[in-house]
Amino acid sequence: MPLQGSTKRRRGRATEVAAAEADALFSLPPEVLDDILNRVGIRDAVRTSVARGTPEGLRVVNGVLLRCPGRVQRFCAHLDNTYAGRIHDWLRVLSRRGVEILDLSFGDGFPALPSSVFSCGRLSSLRLCGCSIPPLPQGFVAFPELRILILMNVRLHDYGEYQLEEIIDTAPLLKYLHLTDVLIGGAHAKKWVIRAPNLRHFTICSEINDGWILKELTSLRSALVRVSDFLVDHHFAKFLSGLAQVTKLMVINDIRSSAMMPEKLLCTFHNLKILKLFTRLCKQPFIMLTLCLLKSAPNLEELKIQIFGPEEMEFEANREFLNALWTDVMCANLKVVEMIGINWRPNEMSLIELILTKVRLLHTLWISQGDKLVMSNEDALYELLRYRRASPEAQVLFKGKAAGY
Repeated sequence: MPLQGSTKRRRGRATEVAAAEADALFSLPPEVLDDILNRVGIRDAVRTSVARGTPEGLRVVNGVLLRCPGRVQRFCAHLDNTYAGRIHDWLRVLSRRGVEILDLSFGDGFPALPSSVFSCGRLSSLRLCGCSIPPLPQGFVAFPELRILILMNVRLHDYGEYQLEEIIDTAPLLKYLHLTDVLIGGAHAKKWVIRAPNLRHFTICSEINDGWILKELTSLRSALVRVSDFLVDHHFAKFLSGLAQVTKLMVINDIRSSAMMPEKLLCTFHNLKILKLFTRLCKQPFIMLTLCLLKSAPNLEELKIQIFGPEEMEFEANREFLNALWTDVMCANLKVVEMIGINWRPNEMSLIELILTKVRLLHTLWISQGDKLVMSNEDALYELLRYRRASPEAQVLFKGKAAGY
């Protein structure tokens, strides 16, 4: 213990010395400070300033960024309202320094991002969170080097969907697109096109219909979609048709109403190998969506279903109901199934039975439990042993309680 305390005291003294040295450094005349920063480069200058801590450290980094002429490849910052006003000066400097990776997160209130962000023409990665994005300025060319675009909890002005369409359309190298809770101004959603021929991964999560139309996503390999009420019926089927070429698909089923799902989609996922579903099995739309996706993925090899929400059953999906929706070509190549958060509820047991009795190439069925069991594990095991198995190699393995339950 004395050794540990001694170490802490030495670290504290070292921090105080570093801070004192930084204070002395930045108290020098501007011309002397500029000459020092020119010699040490921005990496060492920022390392020196960080010793001052937050929030004083941010002020020093601000001074370093404005004075040091070195190139800045990456700039990441989480800003509260106190420092949000400084971002305009930073962006102008970063643009001149050829910044390639820009990651900005803001506190409450959706502060307005200055239009100078569009002057950073060498960006390869742009992540914005918690801000209001301004209209495109006159003379905006493009982000020709942009490969990653992440927008989370941001606001766009009226007709901002067309602005976003232009940004995506003029980024020919875009490979990763993530749109979560992008709020677009205006009373009604306008149709706009997401066109990205080199896109490899696409994430879309929204509570409302933002009017997207997916086109020419010929290189897409994986997608994550959160399904809300507005996407059911023909809207959902049409939207998914733009993702038909993916090999990996994750769907978060967030439908709140009792709207019906179509029994068949407008597309077939011929390339889909891995399907992950986060869903509930208490209502008919959830079950219909699960079977609808399975019916549209003839070459599926891995299926993961995570159950969330302890809601009571509002619809019984018994053996007769599920068998009526099953076809002989469904899950013809399915080998591995993982079911997470199982509480041995009737609909869950019926789905397990369906998989065991219908999937001919099934090798492994993994089961992880939830925390609201409606029967004992012994009774559930006895029930599982009674189910017929279409695959002689199928084995059921238990992984214990699921993480997060």
